[in-house]
Amino acid sequence: MRNKIIWILVVLALAVAAYWFYNKRQAGGAGQAGFPSGQQVTQVTAVVVKPQPVTVTMNLPGRTVAYQQSQVRPQVSGIITERLFKEGSLVEKGQQLYQLDDARYAANLKSAKANLMSAKANLKTTEARYKRVKSLEQRQAISEQDLDDVMAQLDQAKAAIAVQEAAVALEQINVDYTHVYAPISGRIGKSNLTVGALVTASQQQSLAVITQLDPMYVDLQVSGEQAVMVQQQLNQNAALEVVLSDVPGQEKVQGVLEFSDVNVNETTGAVGLRAKVDNPNKTLLPGLFVNAQVFLGEQNSILIPQRAAIRKPSGELLVWVIENNNQVRAQLIKVSHAQNNQWVVVDGLSDGDQIVVEGYQRLAEGAQVNATPWQDASAAAQATNTQQE
Repeated sequence: MRNKIIWILVVLALAVAAYWFYNKRQAGGAGQAGFPSGQQVTQVTAVVVKPQPVTVTMNLPGRTVAYQQSQVRPQVSGIITERLFKEGSLVEKGQQLYQLDDARYAANLKSAKANLMSAKANLKTTEARYKRVKSLEQRQAISEQDLDDVMAQLDQAKAAIAVQEAAVALEQINVDYTHVYAPISGRIGKSNLTVGALVTASQQQSLAVITQLDPMYVDLQVSGEQAVMVQQQLNQNAALEVVLSDVPGQEKVQGVLEFSDVNVNETTGAVGLRAKVDNPNKTLLPGLFVNAQVFLGEQNSILIPQRAAIRKPSGELLVWVIENNNQVRAQLIKVSHAQNNQWVVVDGLSDGDQIVVEGYQRLAEGAQVNATPWQDASAAAQATNTQQE
């Protein structure tokens, strides 16, 4: 029985040795297919990269800001006698919103007009006296001092009229200020004060706030590097389109990028952008958080699948490039942004480079690979669905 067990163990050992020699022979045979003899070959999928037209876009978070907003304040003191608008309604520029008690200002206006009439009457009297003195002066029947005095009185009478005219204009302004008008067109909020409330010209509390909702500003934030690309487009007077795709009640809201800030925020390292978007249905309200897609035009760029790039602990991205001898080398790349499921590469790759997409987990510098073309399963599935529809 013991000899039988020993015999079985010998047979197993021979079988293992034969299997080892067979595998070694197979690996050596690979050298006949163009790979060095004895080196393990890794099966990978790869793509050849080349520049292609790419519509450069950036997806940025933003917040809506009113295009114009005005706080309605009184410019004279008085008691509110009437509110002439409906809270939350649309008002037009120049529309009267409030009426203040104008009795005192109307009385002051009448007094100023009376003083003006008195000044004009005094001017007539002074002009008549001047004519008489002037006629006597021609006959040398009056002294030069008397002539100088009457001329000075005439000038004073004219100046008094100018003073009283200014007083009338000032009192008329005060009367007009008792009619509180809308300085801009837009939607007016609630009235902070009611009829019967006393207001003053220097008060801090506004009577109401008017907000213009169409168009609307959207404030965005980009990194310093992205801001350089945006500023280059703006310097070329390019109309940068902005689309908000998550607005409730609307499919999308379109607009244009207005300007880029000139300072980088020292805390966040970001640069502010401002876009102006259409808001005809008034669905956008100030203070909403939105996602904006900024279109920066079209340019030739290299696109690679995101799954082909490996992110290092330092944050850098690298890919495996297949050389002519079927060996791979690690290559650091620089990307500007993501485009769907692809990276837009701005540095590190050239036209015609072949990079590994799948199977790089077992690769090392100089490893031997056998590459087959990579097929984008998601693109193929989308094309199939399109054909079925």
